[in-house]
Amino acid sequence: MKLRDTGKKEKNEVELIVDVETEELEAAVQKAYLKNRNRIAVPGFRKGKAPRKMIEKMYGPEIFISDALDEILPEVLTYAMKESDFNTVGYPKVTDVDLKDDKTRAEVTLILALYPEVIIGKYKGLSAQKPTVEVPESEINKEVETIRTRNARIEKVDRPAKDGDITIIDFEGFVDNVAFEGGKGENYELELGSGQFIPGFEEKVEGMAIGEERDLDLVFPENYKEDLAGKAVVFKVKLNEVKEKILPDLDDEFAKDVSEFDTLDEYKADIKEKMLETRQQDVDETFENLLMDQLIESLEVEIPEAMVDEQFEHQMNTLTRQISAYGMQPAQYMQMLGMTPELFKERMRDSSVKQVKVTLALDKVAELEKIEVSDDDIDEEYKSAAERFNMDIEKIKETATRADITRDLKLRKAAKLVVENAIIEEFKEESSDDKKPKKTTAKKTTAKKAVEKKPADKKTVAKKAVAGKPEKEEE
Repeated sequence: MKLRDTGKKEKNEVELIVDVETEELEAAVQKAYLKNRNRIAVPGFRKGKAPRKMIEKMYGPEIFISDALDEILPEVLTYAMKESDFNTVGYPKVTDVDLKDDKTRAEVTLILALYPEVIIGKYKGLSAQKPTVEVPESEINKEVETIRTRNARIEKVDRPAKDGDITIIDFEGFVDNVAFEGGKGENYELELGSGQFIPGFEEKVEGMAIGEERDLDLVFPENYKEDLAGKAVVFKVKLNEVKEKILPDLDDEFAKDVSEFDTLDEYKADIKEKMLETRQQDVDETFENLLMDQLIESLEVEIPEAMVDEQFEHQMNTLTRQISAYGMQPAQYMQMLGMTPELFKERMRDSSVKQVKVTLALDKVAELEKIEVSDDDIDEEYKSAAERFNMDIEKIKETATRADITRDLKLRKAAKLVVENAIIEEFKEESSDDKKPKKTTAKKTTAKKAVEKKPADKKTVAKKAVAGKPEKEEE
């Protein structure tokens, strides 16, 4: 193959031509023949046994050309990106394929997006609020109580039901004396106080004795499903069984049973440390998000659509992979969010644009600050990834090139520089008006996410492992 510059440049794009030579096209035609011969009938030959020349003589010499070009195009695009002297982004876009008259050569014309010129304003001395992280004793105790409840013994009791008990009930609901669909259950396990049923149901079961039957007069909430919202309902309930949770004593023995610590004080100290660490990570990420928002406000750049397309594809692939782990499809997920496909795509695209802006901004910071990545830095990343994923380090290196890691580390170092040179403002509690929910159009952007670009197939997972922590699941 040979790469030629047509000299045609518009905005952030350049047009190039790749000459596909005779031997390369011939190899692609042969692959197309081997792939398709089983589907072609030639008199006197069993399917798949007819020679290529015989098929071409019978159906025309161009019979395999179209498939051959499809076969070779990925190689052409890879070659163009690798051999081009331009700093390009995204994937090439094919605009023309010209098969020469002798059908043994081809010219592929394509357009590559150029890395844009970036102008950035202030990136040192940015400021944002950052609260001090604290964990009140009450929250530690609440966590301990959760663990106690999880480790409680369940025992049958012969007494009226009370809040916190696990009850076994039969029930059936009636609206205007007519049973409604989905309103019946037998030997249903209900923990009183769990909020599983509509308001008032569980409270009215409290005080019932085993074997007792009771009618519960209630009203469905206004936000309940349409056919029942706001309607009066009578639930006929029979209490079959009551079980009580017996909590373990809150002492050193409890700590030994549920943790690796010998005393309750040590166990609580560990809980506090972990809660502090988690909250500090959240606060640090929020602080960084606010700084990144400010950073891209001063950005002057004409973003190539190819960069946005690539980021959008990555985000959609990541989301699809994550929700499929829960047995869902994108359409179901959109429906759950109450979004149309058009609105969902618009919001995802807004997020993609923001991610690209952060990447471009951090790239520029790295350039201005002459940030370098040493061989030791890269080797340490490979080693860290191998340990985290329990993979052979050579396998990691097969999927993540040193160039990839170098760029990712530069972005991370640039983000760290912005954060370390930022000013922490005095934290002010929001007023009650400020605490009202605000509509958002895109998920918060972190510098770490700005590094993520490509769809996360098996190879990319290892690559991301080297670039930093594994990505968090989208909520």
